[in-house]
Amino acid sequence: MPLSDLQRLPETIRIAIWRPDLAALPTWHALGLRTARTFWAVLRDLRQGDLSLRAMSLVYTTMLSMVPLLAISFSVLKGFGVHEELETAMMRVLLPLGERGVEVGIRIIEFVENVKIGVLGSVGLALLLYTVVSLMQKIERAFNHIWDVPQTRPFAQRFSGYLSVIVIGPLLVFSAVGISASLMNSDIVATLSAIGPIGALIDTVGQLVPAALVVAAFTFIYVFMPNTRVRVLSAFTGALVGALLWGLASWVFASFIVSSAQYAAIYSGFAALILFMLWMYVAWLVLLIGSSVALYHQHPEDLVLSRRAATLSPRLAERLALAVLVEIGTAFAGSAAAPSGEDLAARLRCSSRTVDRLTDLLAREGFIAATNDTATRWLPARAPDAILLGDVMSAVRGAGEGGVSSASYVRVTPSVGTLMDEADAARDRVLESRTLADLVAMTQRQDGADAVKAARAAKATKANVTPLPKAG
Repeated sequence: MPLSDLQRLPETIRIAIWRPDLAALPTWHALGLRTARTFWAVLRDLRQGDLSLRAMSLVYTTMLSMVPLLAISFSVLKGFGVHEELETAMMRVLLPLGERGVEVGIRIIEFVENVKIGVLGSVGLALLLYTVVSLMQKIERAFNHIWDVPQTRPFAQRFSGYLSVIVIGPLLVFSAVGISASLMNSDIVATLSAIGPIGALIDTVGQLVPAALVVAAFTFIYVFMPNTRVRVLSAFTGALVGALLWGLASWVFASFIVSSAQYAAIYSGFAALILFMLWMYVAWLVLLIGSSVALYHQHPEDLVLSRRAATLSPRLAERLALAVLVEIGTAFAGSAAAPSGEDLAARLRCSSRTVDRLTDLLAREGFIAATNDTATRWLPARAPDAILLGDVMSAVRGAGEGGVSSASYVRVTPSVGTLMDEADAARDRVLESRTLADLVAMTQRQDGADAVKAARAAKATKANVTPLPKAG
């Protein structure tokens, strides 16, 4: 191949992946291109360094919080007599480190056993829980960054949810492992294993169980950790990719990095610690990559050649905020089902994350309220005739202001202040005493007029159709 063709190869690949319109392609072709675009987008995110930076941050936090986290899990599992399975699971995670992994695992277990939760006292126990919750909060922020979610969970929800995962999660996992182990060791399975083809199938299933547990664990993390609604199918897709990368990374780490004598020669007694930190970095990076895949599966609109931070102009934010309120108010007035964020995004033809930002803002300002459904739906927080449109516009325009960034703090020339005051006064005159109920009524009248026009047009079209002559 000529040198000039080799130099043009990256550009040729880029055009082949990003130029075609997926909607105009066959299903299999569109699926292949979408997979290639996802691969391209994940590599772009890795090259930009955000995922790597988050993974390194989580390594540091994990080092500080690992012993308290395992101490709580050990104390719970000891009550059920299955704490030894946690040690076995931890050793499996450290298996790619080889002999050094066993050394690190033994040291961690010694540290955990030295933590006596019963003698810590109330202050010590509170600090222990705070350390664990801080780790979970750091993990949530990393996933929120990937999903572009600005808000973390409220403190009460954060505390209860995190502790539920820490306390109940290991118990459910080891219960599932115990049940599968009991089934595999039962007399019926032993009898069936003696039959050639069935025995081979049972052996294959037994080998796939650990991989299935990894996929299930990754899926749960991808669904639970981000402070947004993640579809199970998208989380499962990301978990499959994450599990494959986990297996590949384990093999590469065990085959090439651990077997290298350079680390022992350079770091001597610290080699085990260095390798442990490297493996944690790889593990967190794999987990975050899988979350990125889940994001692009759920939001294909983000599969663009160059990803930029999603921003809203003040004008578009005002328009969309009023449009969101009208959709919610219209459904409420018509006794229809309350719309979810995805419903609003589909009706307004914008990103669901843009709608999430606006609904969060409107909810914080007390204009709308979320239902307790599994998929969050939105209702007016008070009567539509009590929601002043002027207040809504002021809240949207002033979002993010505060302290030294507030309009009342910065110093502007008197002419600029006078001009902006006149513009605000003109806007207030237009919106004076107008409420959400007025805007909903206007929308209903326009929809009714449009329906009448459409019916008249259909009737006129039908009347102008010349009937075909009858045969014979």
